[in-house]
Amino acid sequence: MVKNMKTYTAKPADIQKKWILIDAEGVVLGRLASLVAMRLRGKHKASFTPHMDMGDNVIIINADKVQMTGKKRTDKIYYWHTGYPGGIKQRSAGDILEGNHPERVLTKAIQRMLPGGPLSRQQMTNLRVYAGAEHGHEAQNPEIVDVKSMNPKNSRSA
Repeated sequence: MVKNMKTYTAKPADIQKKWILIDAEGVVLGRLASLVAMRLRGKHKASFTPHMDMGDNVIIINADKVQMTGKKRTDKIYYWHTGYPGGIKQRSAGDILEGNHPERVLTKAIQRMLPGGPLSRQQMTNLRVYAGAEHGHEAQNPEIVDVKSMNPKNSRSA
């Protein structure tokens, strides 16, 4: 039996953050969101430490072309409350994707896959979602991650 084994805990100096670029065109929303949530937390790394922000910086482009299976585009409803009596509002996922801020569907899906708390809010700042194909992060030389080719179920044609 081995004694004096210690659990590894990453120090702030040990953390290596990469930049990754993901094209969301034709990718299923939930599958993409779970992969990005894992990357933001840093769970893909062997040195994962639960209380540290050690995830990668993630850039997502073409968020307006993300796909949903079944009838989710029309039947999935997002609710919010204005704070006034009777102030419950709703909008379908399709309406949001066709509106002015289609990236919010993907951002919300990723946010809701992270545990709530100050660390998750910090990790969400490492996420950049763009509705179109342009992003202003060429200087970071992001590594391209092809989510479509990882699993045939990850992509879906409209």
